[in-house]
Formats: sequence, C-alpha cells, structure tokens
Amino acid sequence: MTDDRLLLQKAQEGDRKAFESLVGLHSRGVYNLALGYTGRHQDAEEITQTVFLKMWKALPQFRGGSTFSTWLYRLTLNACTDHYRREKKRQGDLSLEDPDLVPIRDTAPSPEDIVIQREEQANLRKALADLPELHRVVLILRELDGLDYQEIAQVLEVEVGTVKSRLARARRALREKLLAQGNLWDGPPSNSAKGGMAP
Repeated sequence: MTDDRLLLQKAQEGDRKAFESLVGLHSRGVYNLALGYTGRHQDAEEITQTVFLKMWKALPQFRGGSTFSTWLYRLTLNACTDHYRREKKRQGDLSLEDPDLVPIRDTAPSPEDIVIQREEQANLRKALADLPELHRVVLILRELDGLDYQEIAQVLEVEVGTVKSRLARARRALREKLLAQGNLWDGPPSNSAKGGMAP
C-alpha cells in the first residue's frame, strides 16, 4: 500500500500499521533533509525520530490543506531549524574530526579510498553547512531529496521562480566554497547555461 491518502486516513483513525507504513515511505526523505541540514548522522537520526513523533501527535489536526509530504517536510524543516540553532549555540561550528560525519561503505574499499571519500564528503558537508539557511535548504530538498521545483515551492511556501533563483545562487555559492577549498575543478558548472535569477 503506497497511497499516502489512504494510509493517512487510516493512521488518523489510530491504525498504527498505517502510521508505520507512512514512516517507512517517508523516513529516508526526512533523514536526508535532516542529515543535509546538520551534517551529523546522530543528529539526523534524532531529528527523524522527533519529526515522526510530532507527526503522530499532529495527525488528527492535519486537514489536507497541502499534500501530506509537503506538510511532513515543513515539520522536518522546523525540527531541523530548532535543532541546528540549539547545537550551534551549545557546540559551535561542526568539527571535521567527528568520525560520525561519513559512513564507511560495506563494499570494503581500500584504506586510501576511505580516506579520500571521508575527506570529500566532509568538505562537501562543511561547505553546505556554511551556506545561508535559505540556500542550504533548497539544495538539500532538490539534490538530496529529489523534490521538483513545484514541490519545493510548496514546502517553502514561495513561488517556483524563487525556488529556481535560490537554487541557482546556492549552486554557485557551493561551487565557490568548494573551489576555495581546492576541492573542485575550476571548469564551467554543468548548469552554467541556465544562469541565475535574482530572488
């Protein structure tokens, strides 16, 4: 059963199996958004649990003013923002020495590959974390969660043109940060022909 509307209706009636099915369908997207926002697997797992707990409590109040997935992404963004601000105040900037930053794949890569992968992903996460919140969020929703422009516009409650503008600016900003780190070839970006628009 993959129909959100049917699962949602049953979950709102107290069907825990339907709720668990909703969690199964959407947990990866929620986790990806949380991970991209915080850069830490442990934090992403905590946020994911928080989001689904809030979802369960708020289900009776959901009236379908937006799609379920849009509503869930808004819950996730709120939880991410709250968590990020708390952690930034408590711990300061993200440490690249944290061993929890990057998972080691199960394909048994060589030690050299592991080191390179960890460094590249840590640099990417650090560059992403350094972006302004508006740019960071739109990149995560598009590149990690795979939402289309219309879906992102609904989640962020902005116009599609604003989404495209922010995404273009976010990609340029991320590219500039990676270039400054020496972690990106200084060739033309893949989307250079599209250009950017003012927000």
